[in-house]
Amino acid sequence: MRFEGSRCPYLAYNVPRIRVADEDLVMDQDTYDSMIRKRDNVDYSWEKRVSKYTIDDVDEDTFSEYLGKAKEALRIDFEDTDVKIVLDKLELIEGDYLLNAGVALFCDCGIVNELQIAKFASDERLTFTDIRRYSGSVMELKKKAEQYIIDAMDWRVEFGNLTRREIPEIPLDAIREAITNSFGHRMFDSGQSNEITIFKNRIEIYNPGAFPANKTPESYVVGNQRPIRRNPLIARTLYYSKDMESFATGLKRIKDACDKAGCKVEFETPEDGFVVVFYRHGTQKLSGTAQKTAQKTAQKEKRINALLEYCKEPKDREEMMKFLGIKHRTTFRNDYLNPLLAEGKIAMTIPDKPQSKNQKFYSV
Repeated sequence: MRFEGSRCPYLAYNVPRIRVADEDLVMDQDTYDSMIRKRDNVDYSWEKRVSKYTIDDVDEDTFSEYLGKAKEALRIDFEDTDVKIVLDKLELIEGDYLLNAGVALFCDCGIVNELQIAKFASDERLTFTDIRRYSGSVMELKKKAEQYIIDAMDWRVEFGNLTRREIPEIPLDAIREAITNSFGHRMFDSGQSNEITIFKNRIEIYNPGAFPANKTPESYVVGNQRPIRRNPLIARTLYYSKDMESFATGLKRIKDACDKAGCKVEFETPEDGFVVVFYRHGTQKLSGTAQKTAQKTAQKEKRINALLEYCKEPKDREEMMKFLGIKHRTTFRNDYLNPLLAEGKIAMTIPDKPQSKNQKFYSV
């Protein structure tokens, strides 16, 4: 059957349908809305509608922080700092009224954006140990989401000769990218919230708004897809502050960061949204070498904490070495004494005479 016309999309029994390969499928909402906008040559996108909020509703601290980041990133190079002038140049206002995109980004209005966070006691949605709901600007909710995950994650400590590194079970770059993408690509008028869900074995970041039709996350990880932006104004504004890139590379950066850190990540595409799933280290089978390294790191950290407790009263080198069961002075000096001095966790009783035979050390 063939037909022609200029009023696409056409309905079959009041249902919009689309041909995919050799199948006739019910058309998804995003594609239907896009075809309607293209047909009528009118941009009805949510983010470009004029809101009831004015420049007086902009959170000045949030705006100033954003503008500082954008200027530091050298992606905004004009000198103006006036809220109205800047928002006008960013095409986020009409007269004194903000477009919805401007409200979402910079207003703590409690209407446009919502973030729900839940922490469960197991791997399933059965018993939650914490649940929170926030509203506010994208900029502020991004920070709340990131901090909650940072606090909920497990961290390990690695010691070098003079350094101490705290390493999260999921790389922070991947977490930040996923959170920013979840707000940048969400469907704001869906009536649903962005969600952060913490399980024992995984962390999920969800945003409402289906994945682009006929596309897969894997194709974006490979890096051969052009960007499809649900909210181009918001994406462009986040690009200026370097919170978001605009070349459809977000999923690839998440995957690359997780691969480098040995963290498993998956992308899920339910009908109503998109989910990034980070699997936690406690549930992953590590290689023999990785297990041994993790065990040694944990043991060393435990010994250091015990040593710091022991040195609440000043102790000399011999007493400290005996407490740790270390016989070689070089090993003690390189692995324990010097790093702890450099980090300021212990101090000398005679700091102006480091080599004094009466020197002792105490916890700070």
